[in-house]
Amino acid sequence: MAFLFRALSAAVALTLSAPAAAQLAAAEQRMVAVIAAEEQRTVTMLESWVNQNSGTMNFAGVKAVGDMLRAELDPLGFKVDWIDISAANRAGHIVARHKGNGRGKRLLLIGHLDTVFEPDSPFQRWSREGNLGHGPGAGDDKGGMAVIIAALRAMNAAGTLKNADVTVFLSGDEEDAGPLAIARRDLVAAGKWADVALDFEGLAQVEGRDMGSIARRSSDEWTLFVTARSGHSSGIFTPSAGSGAIYELARIIDTFRREIAEDKLTFNVGLIGGGTSAGLAADNLRITATGKTNVIAGTAIARGDLRAISTDQIARAQAKMRGIVSQPLNGATAEISFAPDGYPPMAPTEGGRALLNRLNQVNRDMGLPEMGELDPVRRGAADISFVAEDVDGLVGLGPAGSGAHSPRERVDIGSIHLQAKRAAILMSRLARERRQR
Repeated sequence: MAFLFRALSAAVALTLSAPAAAQLAAAEQRMVAVIAAEEQRTVTMLESWVNQNSGTMNFAGVKAVGDMLRAELDPLGFKVDWIDISAANRAGHIVARHKGNGRGKRLLLIGHLDTVFEPDSPFQRWSREGNLGHGPGAGDDKGGMAVIIAALRAMNAAGTLKNADVTVFLSGDEEDAGPLAIARRDLVAAGKWADVALDFEGLAQVEGRDMGSIARRSSDEWTLFVTARSGHSSGIFTPSAGSGAIYELARIIDTFRREIAEDKLTFNVGLIGGGTSAGLAADNLRITATGKTNVIAGTAIARGDLRAISTDQIARAQAKMRGIVSQPLNGATAEISFAPDGYPPMAPTEGGRALLNRLNQVNRDMGLPEMGELDPVRRGAADISFVAEDVDGLVGLGPAGSGAHSPRERVDIGSIHLQAKRAAILMSRLARERRQR
């Protein structure tokens, strides 16, 4: 025990300068020391997760990673459940609940088990290059789950977990969600229970500076179908022949670009095709088309996404898009539809800014620079958005990294430990605050 105490004390001294350490309570200093002492354990744990493939559609692999997380959470006093969502053609979720004294703020920690790399991907194994870990999901989001476990272990060692009410929700299909009514039902319920939501996807950095984030944009899909009179190309643009489907499609898309402009709003065209005939595959990922240069195109199809910061902005953009579609060129008709299942926005709130202020108090007490508020245009959609209507939250408590969703994916190993220290202190402080509702 004396040896452990000396090791932990040395870790505190190495990790924090004297002025910073003086700002942390004794339990907080112990958490910092525990995380520092367990750095190798955390990296070894992450390596084992990365080496287990958990592509979204590898149901057995997702479940295997879930079992690995269960093995970490069980000893910390969590009741761990596997939520089967095979009805949504996906594997399932891990939901782990720690019952505290019921007086402090209820914390919801969000991450995900799955990655974009399926078993047929050549990118399957962990490797290390100095302070960088390289592997599928190393940052997104197995690195985020490593932050969660490291922080909770430190809280347990320091005694701050005992009275904390915490739910850890690790989805198994974040990278390719199933029908949302089933796939996000339990997450929405967890959000209604919580007082604070903390998202453990990657830490955002701007010009090397760590940033705080309190908002994420939506992710919605649209499909545009255009039909027109087909005929000999010599008659193109005449009153009798019209302009054809491809010109009408081009008019619509270019008008979107010129006339729909709002801060934080984007709309991408990701798939397009047309000709004498054209058809969209059942999976919505391919268009097959036939045509000749001397035949006016009869059909054209485009698909894209729409990202917005609020439901009002989504409604405005969709209304403008429908208005543009409703004014076709001669001889053409067009129809636009919006997918019913999309990721909702997480609009910025004053409650979210208050949480960022709390995180910045942690930074000040640790002797670290404060975090500015990240522009949500720099982030994609994520699971925390499904609880944003019910609870304020922070985004990006996972580690820093690069190359997500590609074989270049890397995680900054040092940032895993730093983020765990920030999270453990923040969660311990929030768990002591009296609930307001």
